[in-house]
Amino acid sequence: MKSHEMKDEGQGDLNVPRRNLLVGAGALAAGMLLTKAGGLLGTAQAKAQAITETWPWPYVKLDPDETAELAYNEWYRVYCGAGVFSSIFSQLREKVGEPYTLIPIDAFIFLEGGMVGWGTICGSNAGANLVTNMIIGPRTAGSDDGMLMGSEIMQWYSDTQLPTYKPKNPRISAEIPTTISNSPLCHVSVGRWMKATGKHLGSDERRDRCARVTASVAHQTVTLLNQWHDGKYRTKGTIPAASYGIQTQHNCTSCHGSNVPMPPMAKR
Repeated sequence: MKSHEMKDEGQGDLNVPRRNLLVGAGALAAGMLLTKAGGLLGTAQAKAQAITETWPWPYVKLDPDETAELAYNEWYRVYCGAGVFSSIFSQLREKVGEPYTLIPIDAFIFLEGGMVGWGTICGSNAGANLVTNMIIGPRTAGSDDGMLMGSEIMQWYSDTQLPTYKPKNPRISAEIPTTISNSPLCHVSVGRWMKATGKHLGSDERRDRCARVTASVAHQTVTLLNQWHDGKYRTKGTIPAASYGIQTQHNCTSCHGSNVPMPPMAKR
């Protein structure tokens, strides 16, 4: 056998452990990186949870007119519920930062058309309730103001000639009539307006009317939040179930006539 063909009997035994050692070291390093990354992710998640679940959230006063104009234009991008939400949270992202930067605004587009087009609660009312409960806090945070402010906005929506806000730069030049919905529901609010105006659902006028209603609700929401910020908010909101013994709205007879189910009342 030629000398260069001679094999060190221990060479193979030495190379295998060396190769395994390198592989093992790489796996250990990768594991350490993953553990560190997992720890960082866990810390970031815990921090985000601590920030978002501590109420009330920091709030600075916003201009109601500027907010309404933002909401009007956002309706044409994300519609009613997300339009109200975006008009307020987008400003607070810039002026405050966290926790507002942690919330995905466009996720609330599902509120469109009374919740994915089912015509239930008007998206602008739902958006306003999201805003008030996130900023002031839910009932579990020790105050009813967030919930009651949302209820007050829904009552205001039901009783007011809407839309109240006229945009600075309207998308259409036609005059938009106002109506009273007597309801916080999308299909009632839109339906009564369509009946009063003779305009169909897909008309430019109906679309702009809903954009202006979104702006009106955003304006009202910021107006109340500013009062709350100054310590001057005294809620007019009520929970109808306290009076009727069932979750309901105050004006159910406008749709149901005399066929409103009467639940058994609790003894008082």
